Amino acid sequence: MRTAEGPFPMETTYTWSPAGAEATRMTLRNRGEPAGFSRLGAPLLAPAMRRANRRGLARIKASLEGGA
Repeated sequence: MRTAEGPFPMETTYTWSPAGAEATRMTLRNRGEPAGFSRLGAPLLAPAMRRANRRGLARIKASLEGGA
């Protein structure tokens, strides 16, 4: 998944691999280079990005497990 628009272009990669008979491991990687004013605020964005990732992963998990 990639966004090239806005002050913080970013790429998110999801990798899925087997993790046992009835399990799957998902690895998430975010990569981005802030530009302009966002470069100054980048260190403050990391916790917000982690929270957004957790929420997104919870939605994916619920969807995959049939909850939503």
